Amino acid sequence: MHIGLLGLLLMTPHPAGADMLTARTMQSVVAVLPAWPGQNSGQQSNRGREAPEGTAVAVLPGGYLATNAHVLGAAKSVDIRLGDGRLIAVKIIGRDPKSDLALLKAPSEFPVLSVAAPPGLGEKVCAIGNQFGLGLSVTCGVVSASGRTNAGFNPVEDFIQTDAAVNPGGSGGALVDADGRLVGLVSAIFTKKSDANIGVNFAASMDLVMRVMTDLRDHGKVIAGHAGFQVGPLSADERRWLSGVKVVKVARDGPALAEGLQAGDVIIEIGGRPVIRPSDVAAALYLHRPGDALSLRFWRGANENAITVRLQP
Repeated sequence: MHIGLLGLLLMTPHPAGADMLTARTMQSVVAVLPAWPGQNSGQQSNRGREAPEGTAVAVLPGGYLATNAHVLGAAKSVDIRLGDGRLIAVKIIGRDPKSDLALLKAPSEFPVLSVAAPPGLGEKVCAIGNQFGLGLSVTCGVVSASGRTNAGFNPVEDFIQTDAAVNPGGSGGALVDADGRLVGLVSAIFTKKSDANIGVNFAASMDLVMRVMTDLRDHGKVIAGHAGFQVGPLSADERRWLSGVKVVKVARDGPALAEGLQAGDVIIEIGGRPVIRPSDVAAALYLHRPGDALSLRFWRGANENAITVRLQP
């Protein structure tokens, strides 16, 4: 059974005045109506179909709204729909296909929600989105897992998993805690044969969202940092006694080589994040910018080593 955000707030200890967060939160989330080629946003196309709808959330001052790149698709123009039904044309600032995130800019300000610390396992959260294009609605659940990098939707993933119900149209919506603070951007539904919700849904972490949004705002694209090495999975036999990923190549004149990393080393931690699979490394690198210093822990034979690598453009 799903409960409203206000109900969750009432059941959770909170300071006086927190009940006002419900209205503010809803004002920060809007429906997204992209106009795909051959289709008009919210109108029947010449093939009898409608362009899909999605959701966006105010994440930066100045009218900047975060959504998913797959919501926009190939759209050249986009409208947003407010809670009172008004349509406003917005500008597409940039898309990042690796993380499936995109940034829009509205001509007016929207309330920007505060960002909470990463939520803990079992913490109550609510998803706010334009489910099935019906308008904004709220569903609630708990955090089922965090740091998911292997869902298989995007080249770069840093997902919070939740059982809060999410359906088509909810992509780009807000995942908030009991105080209405952003903890993630709703991004994907895990399904087998249909789009029906089965309680395994994913929201991009706010670390990843804000990393990508600030670069899209400032540069129109993500400026990635490079450590100068490539990794691959351990063999089945190696995984019986070891965890991590194997370094398969170290670039000449790269920062990793300069710090002594070698092919065959087994990385177990990067940037303070545990490493189990290659996608963990991809996520950790994407969360940092050129010039950032990134710590690495790895095994070389029976010895554990630690180095710090400064990422290059």
